[in-house]
Amino acid sequence: MQLFYNPEINTETETFFFDREESKHIIKVMRKKSDDILFVTNGLGFLFKTEITLASDTKCTVKIVSFEQQAKPKYHLHLAVAPTKMNDRYEWFLEKATEIGVSEITPVICDHSERKFIKTDRFEKILQSAMKQSLHYHLPKLNEAVAFKDFVKTKNDGLSFIAHCEETGKKSLKEMLKPNADVTILIGPEGDFSEKEIKTAIDQNYIPVTLGNTRLRTETAAIVASHSVVFINE
Repeated sequence: MQLFYNPEINTETETFFFDREESKHIIKVMRKKSDDILFVTNGLGFLFKTEITLASDTKCTVKIVSFEQQAKPKYHLHLAVAPTKMNDRYEWFLEKATEIGVSEITPVICDHSERKFIKTDRFEKILQSAMKQSLHYHLPKLNEAVAFKDFVKTKNDGLSFIAHCEETGKKSLKEMLKPNADVTILIGPEGDFSEKEIKTAIDQNYIPVTLGNTRLRTETAAIVASHSVVFINE
């Protein structure tokens, strides 16, 4: 099944059309024609079965035949990850985390961050593409970048962790996780969190954790953390 995405549709929608780019892909590349079936999600957990009523490569129009709702996960996984120096590494993380099943992502700017400014437009497209490829019907929420000190001040429901490399008392993430619990995990930049940031997080009730015995890149650590949460909930 090939999945398409349209954030504007809902259970009350009867017909809608795709934009020019998507319409051209459907008609010219996929060679779809009138009466063919397309599956569409709005990223909110719904799968819509639609039928092409106008096979136009500039305005492909469909009508909704039926829909179903995918059950929402019993946990909420929020990854707060510092942007990497190389943008493609962060994009790789976004893609893989979406495939695995992350719920929310916040880029956090830290003391040791080499990349201080990011644009989320391309990031959104990567999330959408990964959602469609992996046949998820829930699109992860992508927040604007925020300073570390501001992020840790916000109240999070459930368990809150900070994964760092300092040689201090840390617990194993996999031993601290619980099924069906909301989880927020902080992952630092290439230079790790500063000692001040670690202390600030702990003061805000974040639990310091380790992801294993090896030193991981930022994007790898984020994937290991997200997989750990999803695995414990299977």
